[in-house]
Amino acid sequence: MNASCDHSSPLVSVLMCTYNRPRYLPEAMGSVLAQSYSNFELILTRDGGCPVKDAIEPFLADRRLVFIDRQENRGKAYSLNRAIERASGKYVCYLDDDDAWYPQHIAVLVDALERHSQFGVAYSDLYKTHCRVQPDGRRIVLSKNVEISRDFDRMVMLQFNHALHVSVMHRRQLLERAGGYNETLKVLIDWDLTRRLCFYTDFLHVPVVTGQYYAPVGDCDRISVQQRKNVNDYLRNLLTIRSTRPPKPWPCLPDLAVIVVADQCDASLEQTLQMLWSQSFYPRMHYVPLSSDQLANFRTGIPDAVAITAPQGAAMGDKIDAVLPNCTAEFVAIVPTGLQVEKDEIAFLERSLVPLLTGGSEKVAYELAEATPQRWGAVISRQHLVEARAALASPDVRQSLAAAGIAVRKPEFTQYPFQFDNFLTAAAQVEQSGDWKKAARIYDYIAVEQGNTLWMRTLQANACYWAKDYGEALALMEPINQTHPTPARLLIEARCLQKMGQFERAADRYRWAEAILEARAYRPARGRELVKPTAAAKDLNSQETLNGYVEPDPAAGSRLGAAF
Repeated sequence: MNASCDHSSPLVSVLMCTYNRPRYLPEAMGSVLAQSYSNFELILTRDGGCPVKDAIEPFLADRRLVFIDRQENRGKAYSLNRAIERASGKYVCYLDDDDAWYPQHIAVLVDALERHSQFGVAYSDLYKTHCRVQPDGRRIVLSKNVEISRDFDRMVMLQFNHALHVSVMHRRQLLERAGGYNETLKVLIDWDLTRRLCFYTDFLHVPVVTGQYYAPVGDCDRISVQQRKNVNDYLRNLLTIRSTRPPKPWPCLPDLAVIVVADQCDASLEQTLQMLWSQSFYPRMHYVPLSSDQLANFRTGIPDAVAITAPQGAAMGDKIDAVLPNCTAEFVAIVPTGLQVEKDEIAFLERSLVPLLTGGSEKVAYELAEATPQRWGAVISRQHLVEARAALASPDVRQSLAAAGIAVRKPEFTQYPFQFDNFLTAAAQVEQSGDWKKAARIYDYIAVEQGNTLWMRTLQANACYWAKDYGEALALMEPINQTHPTPARLLIEARCLQKMGQFERAADRYRWAEAILEARAYRPARGRELVKPTAAAKDLNSQETLNGYVEPDPAAGSRLGAAF
């Protein structure tokens, strides 16, 4: 199977590791070697486990295949790092040994990165393919849906991964800055890497379905699933990821220093440090100013915590003065011990930090939401804090801020991070109450004000359907399905057509959805003129809104390529 390569296009390195999955490996490899984009190398690593040469024998003649056949199981992170050392491509992407790409996957992402040089990472959408695994290993597909189709949000990426590894392509040179995979991690190694990459670059979301990952119903042998069963080990992995600070400079992420102000080196101090780790996620260093006799007793299990010598009996202002020469972070959080923070709060610091990151150059400090006059704390730019201490070296930091003309205020709820998710939760609650018209209005608002337009318009159309506003739902969904069809979107359109008595066209949409589920080509009937699109639909389908990408003609695919 020798394939000619277009060497005028950038070389792409595709990395794949396999461990005890010889049955599924040929499908995964075949989906790579069948790519419409030909200038790539596939570096396949057998990370121990059962032999796979018989399974991959049909592909061994392809000159683009590099096979690393290792007997010892060293883990996926180790295997990927060794593959990266062999990689020669301008771009790097990844595929698991039990998943599959559609033929346009590499072409879509290379085109995105070539045309948008300001981005270091691009990612597409994937079908989550729910399946039932038979005793002989065959997978019976039950459903396909795009579960994650989220525009890039750096604050979200620091909290959880919304760019699935199978869908990601990045510039290889980024690894020279961010480093490779952390070989001490057993789970979440993909998020660890993408999180570090976002310190250096924005990600480009390409809302095109370019592959699928399998999700077995019931027991699953995926290492990522099995490793989560040991809660303590999982938390250790999570702690390691959250405390990782890649090499500076960070072009896209200001640094944060947290000054923990404690009266004593006691259990309250350790509890505050534990709370900071478990209930905040922004990368930071912790500084703990203590007197010399307290330093000897300072112990903590929290990474990135540094004790600083402060005068005996020092007030808050004096302790901050002891820390400032030792940190160079752009922002400083002042956190007293003993704050009462709700256990389900996940953005303790970020609620006060985000307004500073997005608020321009205004001279303001945002108090911590739980701060009281007795236990006061805030987040402020380091420059303004230094100015305040120079203006008035008061034991009370608030007096210093006032002397420097720096306003102090509590952040508003509308300034908190994850506003998109808050609105999405509100819309879901409204749906549960049965007020579908109101839910549709919320989704419309989110699309206009918060982005993620394709996803929100789909939810809006679904809400319109249940509100019996079939014309509006169809006006939203029909033009979307001409460029970005999925089974879920086609079902919304089909049900609207059925309710409106257009049974032939409804049947066509059901057949189209069925073809996607069965991964076969289908030429949809174009029929009469589309329903007159709403302003929202027109906006959604503009080239600017969708980054200029439309999906290939559904009838042009082959084997897996039809599943758009």
